[in-house]
Amino acid sequence: MGKVYLVGAGPGDAKLITLRGLELIQKADVIIYDFLVNKELLAFAKEDAEIIYAGKQASKHELPQKDINALIVNKAKKDVVVVRLKGGDPFIFGRGGEEAQALAEHGVSFEIVPGITSAISVPAYAGIPLTHRDFASTVAFITGHEDEKKTESTIRWNELAKGPDTLVFLMGVKNLRTIKERLIKGGRNPETQACLIQWGTLPKQKVVVGKLGEIDIVAEKAGIQPPAIIIVGNVINLRRQLQWFESRPLMGKKIAITRARHQSIRLGEKLADAGAEVLYYPTIDIKPIRPNRKLSHAIDIIDQYACIIFTSTNAVSVFFEALSAKTRDARALAGVKILPIGQATASLLESKGIIPDFIPDTFTSEGIVETLKTIGINGKRLLLPRAEEARDIIVRFVRDHGGTCDVIPIYRTALPKNIVPLTSKPDIITFTSSSTVKNFVTLYGEKTLGKMVIASIGPVTTKTINSLGLTVHIEAERYDIPGLVEAILEYVKPVPVTHNR
Repeated sequence: MGKVYLVGAGPGDAKLITLRGLELIQKADVIIYDFLVNKELLAFAKEDAEIIYAGKQASKHELPQKDINALIVNKAKKDVVVVRLKGGDPFIFGRGGEEAQALAEHGVSFEIVPGITSAISVPAYAGIPLTHRDFASTVAFITGHEDEKKTESTIRWNELAKGPDTLVFLMGVKNLRTIKERLIKGGRNPETQACLIQWGTLPKQKVVVGKLGEIDIVAEKAGIQPPAIIIVGNVINLRRQLQWFESRPLMGKKIAITRARHQSIRLGEKLADAGAEVLYYPTIDIKPIRPNRKLSHAIDIIDQYACIIFTSTNAVSVFFEALSAKTRDARALAGVKILPIGQATASLLESKGIIPDFIPDTFTSEGIVETLKTIGINGKRLLLPRAEEARDIIVRFVRDHGGTCDVIPIYRTALPKNIVPLTSKPDIITFTSSSTVKNFVTLYGEKTLGKMVIASIGPVTTKTINSLGLTVHIEAERYDIPGLVEAILEYVKPVPVTHNR
């Protein structure tokens, strides 16, 4: 008999998962997840994990609850680790109690892993403290959607209307008018502040505020749909002063990343931290060239090189994999000068135990050439492990100035096997190399870029974009990921209003 873990996945933001929850996702043999679970969490699952969607949306049930209970029990009987991943917290209107009962009745071992409930986290992301010494000393959490089998409501509306200072309703959008009417009938002042928060804690979070007596009309005009929570209480007034999440510079912007998926994390995190909804459309797979006799030979004679030039993080990764395969490490490079193309490549080298000797002022091949001019390369032998297709500026310079440059292709770029459908149109699309541009056009067509704001990491990529007859709206002044993010932030910055005297 296996074991089941009822895990709260948090309110939406993937980073709000608990450490225990993440640990269990990583070790699970089977994951059964709900509609409100952030799909990014599933990327942490084992490659061979069975992943089953059992979501329930408002008025749309993929599986009845009894079938979900049976599914969990049956999977656990196969002597595997089952994670039942539920939005928010399993025991706060999540029917986790019913699932735990079913497991107990069938003698299945289980564990409850609490999650951060949307009842408290979503208001916090909207700048609304549920309690405050000056406004609210009590708070109540109420379901906005009672069991349809009930002949009448079991909620004590009169006591609720006159009791707790702050009311939080979950799953109540469809019943908003009824909730409003019952609270007012029970004695709640229709002038009391109310608000709805849709897709809380995510970049697409939407908040509407109004008086209780008209909140259903306000919500309808704003197009609020589930999932959303409802708050009633004067603590909502604090939102004017405390809202922080929606004030981030890229809030509401959809920004696409076209790099290889494993290389997109740093850019994605920086954009998300600034409030963007990040869309991943990887257009490249990095394929190490194997076997690679030339690379193997170069490692054997590594002490004959005066300098190794790394023009990308990919080159560093593949080179050090080959170095390790020959049971050698950073010590083999003692006495060899190391020249990376930029800070990202330098940082990866440092993680390998190598402190670069030089870093160009400009993170391009031209920048490397300028650095080589200061080194003096006449009569020296240099190693350039790089992509199969690359510009020859460095090679020509070295050879024209009396040096020898061993160019060894160690990886190639290819179209990804799994193409992500372009279902959501981004406001801004980023390109970090000429290959990402060419491959995007191959995969999605040139016309798809017609109305997008295009952001380029530097002049080489910009030249490729322009060659397609397209306009680059944003170009990084510093040709790396932080520089690209800075350029995007500068682009979206509001233009200050000047008043003529």
